[in-house]
Amino acid sequence: MSKSTLFEDFESTSAKQWKQKIQFDLQGKDFNDTLVWKSHEGIDVKPFYHSEAYSKSPKIEYNSSDWKIGHSIYVSCVEKSNTHALELIENGVNSLYFILPIELSSLDALLKNIDLSCITIYFETLFLSENFITNIQQYLAHKNSKIYILNDPIGHLAKSGNWIGSLKTDIENLKKILISAKDLKGVLSVDLGLFQNAGSSMVQQLAYALAHVNEYLNLCDNKLIKVIVFKVSVGSNYFFEIAKLQALRILWQSLTKEYGISIDCHIISQPTRRNKTIYDYNTNMLRTTTECMSAILGSSDTILNMPYDHIYHKDNEFGDRISRNQLLILKNESYFDVVSNPTEGVYYIETLTQGLAQKSLDLFKDIEKQGGYLKLLKEGVIQKKIKAHALKEQQSYDQGNEGLLGTHFQQNPSDKMKSELELFPFIKQQVRKTLIEPIIPRRIAEELEQKRLKDE
Repeated sequence: MSKSTLFEDFESTSAKQWKQKIQFDLQGKDFNDTLVWKSHEGIDVKPFYHSEAYSKSPKIEYNSSDWKIGHSIYVSCVEKSNTHALELIENGVNSLYFILPIELSSLDALLKNIDLSCITIYFETLFLSENFITNIQQYLAHKNSKIYILNDPIGHLAKSGNWIGSLKTDIENLKKILISAKDLKGVLSVDLGLFQNAGSSMVQQLAYALAHVNEYLNLCDNKLIKVIVFKVSVGSNYFFEIAKLQALRILWQSLTKEYGISIDCHIISQPTRRNKTIYDYNTNMLRTTTECMSAILGSSDTILNMPYDHIYHKDNEFGDRISRNQLLILKNESYFDVVSNPTEGVYYIETLTQGLAQKSLDLFKDIEKQGGYLKLLKEGVIQKKIKAHALKEQQSYDQGNEGLLGTHFQQNPSDKMKSELELFPFIKQQVRKTLIEPIIPRRIAEELEQKRLKDE
């Protein structure tokens, strides 16, 4: 029997027929009240999706089987960081994410014996320096490499409340860096993770990121920008997070089309901190596993997993190994490396993607009408909107409408954590003068955990 005649004897079922059958089985209950629920993003989620109501999304060019296993390293000692990097590479990591608190005078010691033709390198710099870019390019002369620098002065303002220097000097330095960075993959980034970890909705994350990067497109010479690196935090709303990442690529295509430019979109994803807990901490492994799966299917280029004990333990070999092995199992034993785009044509995910993209685009346009991201950030409007959504989400957990396993329900009364805390897992209050109110990340379980620690 040929494939063309295989289904000829089966009649297709229309969306109307499906709904009538469901309505009959509900025995008088209202279809919308019983089976349709509204997400935090204002999207109605239906019990089934049919091709009749599906309009094809814009084509996203990516290959979800080509993602990199990454690992972040905070560089406090160059020699130790290099040793750690080589151990990670030997154990399956093929992308390194270095966080540089200060400018390095030489890259030789940090990148010693690392094959730059095979390993993708990211430098998140907590400074802006044209000289650093020059030193990197001199080091890379005649080398085949894939190096990205994550410069984001506007993100620094949003996170800390202050510019690195000032608006004028930061943008001037950024322009110089763009001119100098001829041989690097990219030198500009935007961090959506800050919004997500502070409690914003997915629509807010996407719209604020688009408005954020639009500031750079207006302030800098677009012709010098080759790549924008988006750093995304992925939550546990599995299908919505897949759609969020795909919507980000669609929105980026739309924005660059309006400018008449072609700039690549590069996505680094990592699990969120917002839903992680110190009690019943092994559940964090389940959370990060599904979040990494969303990141893979959503179109991430590199994934940085989070150790299950990241929020209360110092860096340790066991936690790092577990987080690394989660990605290795997903890539090498779960067939996540053999399909280019497994979500294409999935009506539910495609519909969510369209919905998130449209709502985010509407919010972005509204931000631009009001003067743009920087203006609203300085006026405190962005911060106020994020806090309002975070409060609404927090109340949903506190009232029992949602919950974290082992924290809001099914608590283990014998679970004691006071003696296990090597790091302070809560918001740190630091009194200092800032230009604007910073956007502050906060975990959902913090208040409840503080009470449990006090009662131990």
